[in-house]
Amino acid sequence: MKLNLTIDCTPEEARKFLGLPDVVPVQEALMAELEAKMREALRSMAPEEMVKLWMPAAMEGWGNMQKAFFTHVKEQQ
Repeated sequence: MKLNLTIDCTPEEARKFLGLPDVVPVQEALMAELEAKMREALRSMAPEEMVKLWMPAAMEGWGNMQKAFFTHVKEQQ
């Protein structure tokens, strides 16, 4: 026996039908709080400090990619 059931509803309608809570207001509040904290942290940080924090990780990533590339090239020879 094979049964196909097609339900056409929005996510909000499905949540209400299944009795699930609407978490959109909570999510929006958390995102607003996170955004405010990030803005405050960026305001208190000097541009030079941000570059020092971000650049080593970026340079390390490029170094790893370069190493992997050259290792692969050597293996092919």
